Amino acid sequence: MTNITVNAIDQQTFRVTVVANTTTEHDVNVEPAYASKLGHDELTTAQLVEKSFAFLLARESNTCILRRFDLSVISRYFPEYESAMAKI
Repeated sequence: MTNITVNAIDQQTFRVTVVANTTTEHDVNVEPAYASKLGHDELTTAQLVEKSFAFLLARESNTCILRRFDLSVISRYFPEYESAMAKI
């Protein structure tokens, strides 16, 4: 079973710990305008980050996820990301 924990470092930066076969840590930056673009004013940014990691983990292992990135980078690797987040 995979466990995702999201902790705010500041208003735009989050440390995500993924516990699976191997535990990994990731620092994720989220620009407020990008969070709004995804249409998630009803979710906290931390919840958006958690949902984004669930999206990623459905497609790759936690050891393949970048250790430091901006949330908007996900759509470069997975073009369906933004539309998938809009449906949540």
